[in-house]
Amino acid sequence: MKLLLILCVVLYGLSMLFILLYSLAQAHLLYRFRLFLRQKRPTLPAPKVWPLVTVQLPVYNEKYVVERLIDAVAALDYPADKLEIQLLDDSDDETTALIQQKVQQYLHLNLQHIQRQDRSGFKAGALKYGLELAKGEFIAIFDADFVPDPLFLKKTIPYFADAKLGMVQTRWAHLNKEYSVLTRLQALALDAHFFVEQVGRNSQQAFINFNGTGGVWRKTTILDAGNWQDDTLTEDLDLSYRAQLKGWQFLYLPEVESRAELPPVMSALKSQQFRWTKGGAESAVKHLGTVLRSEKPLQTKYHALAHLLNSSVFVAVLVASLASVPLLWAKVHYLLPVQAFQAAAVMLFSFIVISLVYFQADAFGKASGRGSFLLYFPLFLSMSMGLALHNAVAVWEGWTGRKSPFIRTPKFNLEGRQQRWQDNFYRSLKIPFTTYLEGLLGLLFLGVAAWGVVQKEYSLLIFHSMLALGYLLVFYYSFQSYRRI
Repeated sequence: MKLLLILCVVLYGLSMLFILLYSLAQAHLLYRFRLFLRQKRPTLPAPKVWPLVTVQLPVYNEKYVVERLIDAVAALDYPADKLEIQLLDDSDDETTALIQQKVQQYLHLNLQHIQRQDRSGFKAGALKYGLELAKGEFIAIFDADFVPDPLFLKKTIPYFADAKLGMVQTRWAHLNKEYSVLTRLQALALDAHFFVEQVGRNSQQAFINFNGTGGVWRKTTILDAGNWQDDTLTEDLDLSYRAQLKGWQFLYLPEVESRAELPPVMSALKSQQFRWTKGGAESAVKHLGTVLRSEKPLQTKYHALAHLLNSSVFVAVLVASLASVPLLWAKVHYLLPVQAFQAAAVMLFSFIVISLVYFQADAFGKASGRGSFLLYFPLFLSMSMGLALHNAVAVWEGWTGRKSPFIRTPKFNLEGRQQRWQDNFYRSLKIPFTTYLEGLLGLLFLGVAAWGVVQKEYSLLIFHSMLALGYLLVFYYSFQSYRRI
């Protein structure tokens, strides 16, 4: 029993220490973001001759949004003779027919409908295949659910006058953040990344990442860095690190918006989260050693460490939450010294930092709307905790090298609350086993919180209550979102 308690203390302590170290990096990014706000980016003149740009649109079974995407890209304000549009279509449903019909409306544009024999390499394979055919000096990429600003290219291309610049990333904005509570919470999370984290890293020349869409690459940079590779589920993060390790510079433009759809249902969100977290873990395994051995400054390495391991926070949350249950029991029965629990108060710093990061992001992105941050932020934290099991499984698969296919996030084309998601053909059929475990964990932490109240031990009450709420909400939204036949 004593050895088990010691193990729980060690696991809990290491998990909370990891979260603390991660929050220190977040605090510095917040500081750098605040400094950036005092600066004014100079306006660059348009080039005398606009370069040839290839816009790549990787598509796989996107019948709900592909027509909107084509219309938006066709509306780009850029010289038509300098614009090449590649519809990289891997679809095996009616999306292909919709594309063929839509292309006929834009015969005045160089709009190419490109199909491969197979989906080898998934999105990375499609981008690589298209790159072999691309004539553009620069490559702009948009996922199927994006609606680019007509001035997107004119706002980004001038920065490539710097010959060392390899990639320009723009900020994601949200087409449907007001659709539901779930979309508001996602907007809050993404705004923290696209305001505080990306700005904070880029302002100090630390590693940032191309976010897979809403950005422009110099074609030479992609080729010099080894081209698109499909050995991780986040081909964008992987290529970003390879390019920056090669010496290419990246630029992030928070003032340029690229609007996109947020997953309106939990099953779609989980699909996206699994790919991002597992791919992040795979990229960490692939690049962390190289980064730490590089000649980059220590501060840059620290931020790269936090960046590549940010998905591992879910593992830390899961381990800490499970270890906290026997620790609460031990405290009630006076089996551990009080000092062991007093030391945990230091972790309050982590909560304060994370709160400030999201508060700052919310102030700019207005994700919660109408000054409702105090309502949405605790709910966001709870839901994030409730996703710990699902995402920890993804991280573990990434760490251990277990391979899985690239599962696209279903798109819905829902912007108004009156629109329905229930009829979407792409919703998943099968309810994963982990969904039932999430429901059981919700009941477990609800029972632990109630037991703590009965024992008049309130030190972990908020933590366990948030875990209970988070897991039960994730279970509920997950169960209702899977398409059952």
